[in-house]
Amino acid sequence: MSNLARKIEQQRQEQHQHQQQPKTEPIIIKRRASITLGEKFLVILLIGLFVIGAVKIVSSSYTIYQTNVDIQKMEAKIYEQTKLNSDLHVQVEELSTYERIWEKAKGLGLTLDQNSVKTVQD
Repeated sequence: MSNLARKIEQQRQEQHQHQQQPKTEPIIIKRRASITLGEKFLVILLIGLFVIGAVKIVSSSYTIYQTNVDIQKMEAKIYEQTKLNSDLHVQVEELSTYERIWEKAKGLGLTLDQNSVKTVQD
């Protein structure tokens, strides 16, 4: 056999072998990353806890704010009442002087009689 005949024979054998053997290509399976039920539950639980915490913080801040406003209003009332009490105390001091009482008594026709005055000893 000649060289050409051998080459043709080899090509036929190779083709015959290729036809008998199925072509095996690597099968690539693309899996989607799926989230399990447990993971979904944990994510929902985490989001729920986050929302509850945020609402709790906001409500606590509002309560503290309201309490501070009430305290400031109460302090303003206390200041006004203290000022009023101080003014009234000064007015009582002015009206209860001995000279003023004596003038009022004279105006009403009262006289001071030393014989009718009794002194009490401590």
